[in-house]
Amino acid sequence: MTAHEPDLRHHGDAEVRAGGRGLVDLAVNVRTGTPPTWLRERLAATLGDLAAYPDQGAARAAVAARHGRPVEEVLLTSGAAEAFVLLARVLTARHIVVVHPQFTEPEAALRDAGHRVHRVLLSPEDGFRLGAVPEEADLVVLGNPTNPTSVLHPAEAVAALARPGRTLVVDEAFMDTVPGERESLAPLRDLPGRVVVLRSLTKTWGLAGLRIGYVLGPAPLIAALGAAQPLWPVSTPALVAAEVCSGPPALAEAEQAAAELALRRAYLVKCLAAFPALRVYGEPAASFVLVRLPGAAAVRERLREHGFAVRRGDTFPGLGEDWLRIAVRDEETTDRFLNALEAVLSST
Repeated sequence: MTAHEPDLRHHGDAEVRAGGRGLVDLAVNVRTGTPPTWLRERLAATLGDLAAYPDQGAARAAVAARHGRPVEEVLLTSGAAEAFVLLARVLTARHIVVVHPQFTEPEAALRDAGHRVHRVLLSPEDGFRLGAVPEEADLVVLGNPTNPTSVLHPAEAVAALARPGRTLVVDEAFMDTVPGERESLAPLRDLPGRVVVLRSLTKTWGLAGLRIGYVLGPAPLIAALGAAQPLWPVSTPALVAAEVCSGPPALAEAEQAAAELALRRAYLVKCLAAFPALRVYGEPAASFVLVRLPGAAAVRERLREHGFAVRRGDTFPGLGEDWLRIAVRDEETTDRFLNALEAVLSST
């Protein structure tokens, strides 16, 4: 990393730890109040089974059924982050493109594996709308909805990037924050080339410490990725989480949470519009909002003094020091944050 190169290994949890105890966390996008009680109880019930080696059968079947795919097209992983590492180790490509701004771990994993990465930078003035990707790209990675922009790309636009001879990797870690998951490619199995969809269960269900995610893709590629994993890569509690969070009751709860999130996000965006110096680009669709604010780096430090942690934007390629990512919370928390923001801005 040079002085002009973003720190691809910086993540939102560092913002909370850097401020010490007691900060209101608007830097990490895990849903508050999670895991729910019923999920905690199911996880606690697995403690008596920890002497046995994990068996993925039921969890893979549940995830496959949830997306209407054969079991052979599902790979369970230790969070979506492990999936990025596996893809970087297994895939061979001549021209790799990562569409930014987006979650930085895919590019970091690719670079760690010795790949050369080309960046396509989306424009804030264009609302971070998905644009052209070089035709010669044989591996393309993008997020949908994208972290940190919160922009939800139309499924048609994402699917149009699929090509014979190309692997298209779509990070849908936040798709379950979108009501109806309406732009997901997870159910599509007939697109040209190889289309790989990554999912995470850590955000909606509050399982960042448990680490559970999965990959959907063509069976031969899934088998190759699985062969690159160590034995028993996913713990018994994480497998139970994958199973129960893929069932109808959990999906209904997630859908309700997504609907509530949309209302809370609309409230936050409406209130942010009252600050003349601050601007939201694009139409946020996930559990966070990206804003541009002159002097954002100093504002972020002052917000810590008022008890709030927000995510810096300059570690994302295509952004800079004038960007902040703010997690969506309940209206009471949002009001307290807005009061703190007003106090900070009025004193600068």
